[in-house]
Amino acid sequence: MLRSIYRRSVLAIAGLLTFIYCRRYEVEGRARVPATGGLIVVSNHLNNADPPMIQRALPRYVCFMAKREMIEAPIVGPLFRAWGAFPVRRGEADLHALREACRVVQSGELLMMFPEGTRSRTGKIGDGHPGTAIIARRTGAPILPVAITGTEGIKWPGIFWRPRSVRRIRVAIGEPFTLAEGGRANSETLRADTAEIMRHIAALLPEEYQAAAG
Repeated sequence: MLRSIYRRSVLAIAGLLTFIYCRRYEVEGRARVPATGGLIVVSNHLNNADPPMIQRALPRYVCFMAKREMIEAPIVGPLFRAWGAFPVRRGEADLHALREACRVVQSGELLMMFPEGTRSRTGKIGDGHPGTAIIARRTGAPILPVAITGTEGIKWPGIFWRPRSVRRIRVAIGEPFTLAEGGRANSETLRADTAEIMRHIAALLPEEYQAAAG
């Protein structure tokens, strides 16, 4: 109950801040989100504001991984935990985070993941890491691709005294898909799965956010 109230409050605040600081906020494909069942939401990553901006676009609440340093921070850490975030140690095999992610999905909730593992410094989508594919294979859950653009224009903390400084934030939601069945989840399979996940995200992005060829 308290978490639901907190999440609604966060969304209300995110909506107010978006109204104040962003000229346009657009969502495409909201009807593609399944009404029930566990789901892995995957997106490109441009800014720390991406989770609430994507949550605003979804008709269901999501849980998400956050880097351990953020979860343990003295002020924002408790807020992230209250939202339903759980920590992950980046750059290593964090089995506890993997188990928690699987539990979220298997309990019928939405799990948000950023397969790139960190924010893009160029705005263009980067390579993915295999964690999302591992969770998808272990749970059998469908994957919902999402693409966000415009949040790279959010500059902290300067945005707070620059109303209407973000021209446009857009969240595009694609069709859910599942990974191909069969075969062991070895390194080769996981590379192929991760590449497929990133292709689905990239297909929703404008050309200027696409990775450079070659």
